[in-house]
Amino acid sequence: MPISFDIRGMQQLDNTTWGDPATRDVVALTYADGVPDLPAPLHDLPRLRRRLAEHHARTGCLIEAFVVWVDQLPALLRVEKSRMPGSPVGLVFAASIVVPKDRCSAVFQIICPETGAPGVREAIVGSRVRPAEMYPAHPYAPGLRGRLPYTLSDHLRFDDAFPEHPLTRARRWIADTVPQVRVDPAFAALPEF
Repeated sequence: MPISFDIRGMQQLDNTTWGDPATRDVVALTYADGVPDLPAPLHDLPRLRRRLAEHHARTGCLIEAFVVWVDQLPALLRVEKSRMPGSPVGLVFAASIVVPKDRCSAVFQIICPETGAPGVREAIVGSRVRPAEMYPAHPYAPGLRGRLPYTLSDHLRFDDAFPEHPLTRARRWIADTVPQVRVDPAFAALPEF
């Protein structure tokens, strides 16, 4: 694998997957041999965000997307939510980093399911604002209607109030992990995406 990072506190499930038994969060590392399937180049962030929002609307909702630096390489950070398989109300939040090259990519991600009572963050934030405020237009694709709505409660500013929420856990893991990621020099030297 061209990427390595700290997996302390997680149990190895297989060669590329680790799990946290307390939260059921899963961390996965994948390598894709082929042109990255990103819908636009990283330098065209508005188009990339819009197309990602449209793509994720089919199964859930893109919450945010940014270009970040991973061991001095440009990468795509995206955070999304989708329905938990087999549950009519539970959600799964995922944060992933894609490090694209011209003919391959490396991806590391965390998948965080809701545990306990689903929808608590949304209910508490929703009780404090008007409905129109709770469901604003998607910032990357106004007018987009997806399988799950873009909600005010998904905003980063609510993470401190909900430290154990899966969205907060996903963002915290990415923030803690990205500075420690190391990329294999041979992968880093490949032509850019």
